[in-house]
Amino acid sequence: MIYLELIREFLKIGLFAIGGGLASLPFLYDISARTGWYSAEDIINMIAISESTPGPIGINMATYVGYLTGGLLGGMVATLAVIAPSVVIIILIARILNKFMENEWVKAAFYGLRPAVAALIVSAFLEVVKVALFNTDLYKETHIFRDLLDWKGIILFTILYYLIRKGKKHPIVYIASSAVIGILLKMA
Repeated sequence: MIYLELIREFLKIGLFAIGGGLASLPFLYDISARTGWYSAEDIINMIAISESTPGPIGINMATYVGYLTGGLLGGMVATLAVIAPSVVIIILIARILNKFMENEWVKAAFYGLRPAVAALIVSAFLEVVKVALFNTDLYKETHIFRDLLDWKGIILFTILYYLIRKGKKHPIVYIASSAVIGILLKMA
């Protein structure tokens, strides 16, 4: 049953994706590869939607996947499953917070987790770059270098990167502008 599968997959993400929503991306890629519920392009859409809607990205992506695979109930099930481990852990930690944070084993564990989380985020970033700026499927067919690069995406990325670094606009301005430009570029 799809709901039990959603619970199992998102409990794992909620329990092991330490570091926030972007740390859940490798798990989402793994689920995609194993189940076929959604594609790598769907993951990019999840990120875009999750980043442009209020709330934590990991929870938004869980809701998106759940809805995509199991409708409204699937969205609710996946969302509750991804937050359940955190809620339980926070309740437990709140009871023993002082002793817990002063424990040398805990300090050592978090020391080791930081680089692991950074590696997961960089890995997810590279996957996003690959899907957003490269046409690997077209290149596999043609073996022509110019087909490998998504020139419109690269130009848009470069312009937006420059504007973001230079300007101090609210992120919604860049997201909305990118959506409009994307529509215009796809229609052209």
